[in-house]
Amino acid sequence: MALLPRLALGTGHRLSRHIFTPPDLSSLSPFSGGNGGGDPQPQIYHERKIFPYTQKQLYELVADATSYPRFLPFCTDARILRKFPEQPDQPGRRTMDVELTVGFMSFKESYVSKVTCRPYESVEAVAASATPIFKTLNTVWRFQPASAQSPLPAARFPWEGPQQGTSNATAATAPQQDGNARPTLVTLDLSFAFANPVHAAVSATVFGQVSKLMVKAFEERCLEIYGKGTA
Repeated sequence: MALLPRLALGTGHRLSRHIFTPPDLSSLSPFSGGNGGGDPQPQIYHERKIFPYTQKQLYELVADATSYPRFLPFCTDARILRKFPEQPDQPGRRTMDVELTVGFMSFKESYVSKVTCRPYESVEAVAASATPIFKTLNTVWRFQPASAQSPLPAARFPWEGPQQGTSNATAATAPQQDGNARPTLVTLDLSFAFANPVHAAVSATVFGQVSKLMVKAFEERCLEIYGKGTA
């Protein structure tokens, strides 16, 4: 009988250790790799949509890095730290370091992205390695003329009605009087991985739809700046 108190005491001690052990939140996160190490794996998103604006118009909006807080979800501040000189073998291409501040839920962090702009073709932003929130963060916007073979050839903005006597596919490829005003296929590729499994766990529902939110916010920004598209 003397053994029972000792056994009960020992069992209670073991239970108390488990009760006060911090939980492994990485196991709850859909951003973890499932390898047992809790190392968040990159999440990759791809969006494509036709916009009734020219490549030049859309490119200039995304190339204006200081305007990102006005339309990019969770971006609260942006400032250009450094502009790199143009390379002779790559005329027109611009590269700059941009400090971006993101805020969501109770988190707010700043990091530096290297932004590369290829006129009227693409804008790519790659986060620097020393990033508090993100292990990796790559964003690429691409712009190319829309055609009948483009995805979503019938896509139109909700404020636009169908053109009478013209099919959507024909409207997307019909030449314009100025030779340049034609719809543009916008492609967004987004890849990111959180540096901290806790960030990945608590922000899963927020970032799960971030690429769709970016496209929607970009649409609204286009309407604000250019009005209804005519391309």
